[in-house]
Amino acid sequence: MQYDAVLFDFDGVVVENPSSQRLYDALGRTYEKFGRSGPASETFQELMCGDFESIATRCRSLGIKADSFCAQAAREMVRTQREEVERGLRSAYDDVAAMRSLEIPLGIVSDNHPTVVSTLLNRFGLRSLFETVYGCPLTPDGLARRKPDPTNIEAAIADLESETALYVGDRAVDIRAADNAGIDSALISRTEADEPDRDVTPTYRLSSLSQLPAALR
Repeated sequence: MQYDAVLFDFDGVVVENPSSQRLYDALGRTYEKFGRSGPASETFQELMCGDFESIATRCRSLGIKADSFCAQAAREMVRTQREEVERGLRSAYDDVAAMRSLEIPLGIVSDNHPTVVSTLLNRFGLRSLFETVYGCPLTPDGLARRKPDPTNIEAAIADLESETALYVGDRAVDIRAADNAGIDSALISRTEADEPDRDVTPTYRLSSLSQLPAALR
C-alpha cells in the first residue's frame, strides 16, 4: 500500500526507553516535595495508563491537590530524563538514519511529556525530520489522550493532511491506537524480549527501522 505520511512513537522507536527505576525515583521525590510518602511504582503505572482518577483519589487521601502533584511529577520526570541524556545513559537509535530516506511527511505521536520529546529531538538533531510532534502532558486532558486513545494520532494525521498514514510503534498499545485511528501499523521489536502481547495484529513486523523504507515501497 502507498502511504502519504508516517507517524512514529518516540520512546523505544526513535530513542531508547527511559529507565523505569529512575522514573520511580522521580515520583518518590515528588511525594517528598509534599511531605508525603507514596507507592512510586503504582503511581508510575497509573500515569502510564492515563488513570487520572486513581491518582486524584490517592492525592485526596494524602491531602494533596492532584493538579499540583501532577505538575511537580512532570517537573521531576522531565528533569530525570534530561539528566539521562546529559550523562550519556540514553540516546537515539542508530537506525533512525533510515528516516532520512523517506520522502513523505513524518510525525511523532508519543505518550511522553512534550517537553521531553522536544528536548531530545533537538539534542539528537532530529527535530527537522518531523513536521508535527505530539506528546502527553501530565494533566487530565493529556493523560486522557494517552494511547490507545487515538486523539493525538488523528490530530497528527490532520496536521499532515494525510489520507493513508502508517503508525510505527514498539508496544501493543501503539498497534491498538493505530487500529482505533483506522490506519495501518508497523510493530518494531528489536529483540525477542520486546515482543508485545500476541492479541494485536500489526500490518508489518520489523526488527529495525532500516527495514521501513523497503516496507513502504
